[in-house]
Amino acid sequence: MDKINENPKPKTDILNRLNRIEGQVKGIKRMIEEEKTCADVLTQVAAVRAAINKVGGLILEKHSKECMNNSLTSENKQQELDELLNTIQKFLKFVD
Repeated sequence: MDKINENPKPKTDILNRLNRIEGQVKGIKRMIEEEKTCADVLTQVAAVRAAINKVGGLILEKHSKECMNNSLTSENKQQELDELLNTIQKFLKFVD
């Protein structure tokens, strides 16, 4: 299984995005406490969903590349491809 931290650039990008998402979620909590309009809150919820989907996409991209590289050199190419397809299916269950 591949690791996020093998290349520091994608890891840094993902961590930065997650930090922004964390701030957005705290902002939503604050909006609820301050009784902001539902439309404003839902706009921010949609932004968080889009941001987390982007993070998932970045992680999936890295994983896909690793699986494809492994399948080229692996004795069991089908197992590597099956792992990739399984991961994609799991991710897509949570993406609109």
